[in-house]
Amino acid sequence: MSIKRVGILTAGGLAPCLSSAIGALIESYTELAPEVEILCYRSGYKGLLLGDSFVVTPAVREKASVLHQHGGSPIGNSRVKLTNVKDCVKRGLVTEGQDPLQVAAERLQADQVDVLHTIGGDDTNTTAADLAAYLAKNEYSLTVVGLPKTIDNDVIPIKQSLGAWTAAEQGARFFENVVAEHNANPRMLIVHEVMGRNCGWLTAATANKYRMRLNALDFLPETGLSRERKEVHGVYIPEMHFDLAQEAERLRAVMDEIDCVNIFISEGAGVDTIVQEMEARGKKVPRDAFGHFKLDEVNPGKWFGKQFAKMIGAEKTLIQKSGYYSRAARANAADIELIGRCARKGVECALDRDGGVIGQDEERGDELRAIEFDRIKGGKPFDIGSTWFGELLKGINQPKGEVVHVEHA
Repeated sequence: MSIKRVGILTAGGLAPCLSSAIGALIESYTELAPEVEILCYRSGYKGLLLGDSFVVTPAVREKASVLHQHGGSPIGNSRVKLTNVKDCVKRGLVTEGQDPLQVAAERLQADQVDVLHTIGGDDTNTTAADLAAYLAKNEYSLTVVGLPKTIDNDVIPIKQSLGAWTAAEQGARFFENVVAEHNANPRMLIVHEVMGRNCGWLTAATANKYRMRLNALDFLPETGLSRERKEVHGVYIPEMHFDLAQEAERLRAVMDEIDCVNIFISEGAGVDTIVQEMEARGKKVPRDAFGHFKLDEVNPGKWFGKQFAKMIGAEKTLIQKSGYYSRAARANAADIELIGRCARKGVECALDRDGGVIGQDEERGDELRAIEFDRIKGGKPFDIGSTWFGELLKGINQPKGEVVHVEHA
């Protein structure tokens, strides 16, 4: 069945792939099927529910490459779960008694959209899966083709999510400036909190990229400008087991020797422990529309900073978060190449009416294909047995963890 019009929306948090992915889809359609009209929904599923959209003009098609020069999403994002009826009503996206899935499906029909391209993470694509299932059940003739956006790189069974490489590179650049703050105070503890709710890949990759950048620098230890003072001294991610007291003892020795300590922490590290402590104090921890704890309220970086500072004798603690800096960046060359391949495959699958999420399928020999929606899940753990991660920890003299747990001191 031929297609005449496709829709595009981006959803969830930002990642360094959204603008480029929109551009790559427009470029691929212009090359492979220039007769297909492209409709963009503003602000993700919110725009779909409200019917807020615009048509991509020939002039935009000619200049689509401009989108590769920018970060963010020019068409806008939102966090909307179509199966969370209460939240959709509360936000004024549907009225009492309406089914958001039905509203979205009817809007797509009214807009005469044959294929919907969703660009987002696991929440976006599981929401797309809910929509695809509803459409199939109710015999709506529409195909959903997703692209995997998440800097956490934690979508099952996708080998590499779009934007994650760039986020790691940008996080490394961010810390390259922040680390010099140890010059401002003696016995300084610097905590670099990196995004990653359930998966530590981004924290590990950011630390690894940062150390690679250190490898390219010269140092002058006689003046105090040493590699050791700019080094990563600890990496803490959700998948690792470590004893806080033992780590504090190791880090105190570093502090005593070089007068500073720099650690990288995933925003999801130790969350269960921190939430338990907060709830024991009678504090209710809010959740988002998808049921996740709001990490700004949990604030793992602050918690770890407070714990370690007291135990290692830090005179000042600086907590810095690179998430917003990293996730809004433009895609780097490696990501643009991957985005281009995935977008082209996405268009080919759309033309064949083959729905799913486009990615390298780890359970099918890393084949680039439309992965079935019912196989898409979030929360893929980072493999702490990876050779490169082992080399990272070995390089900073940190013991390797084995299980997901944090021992409270």
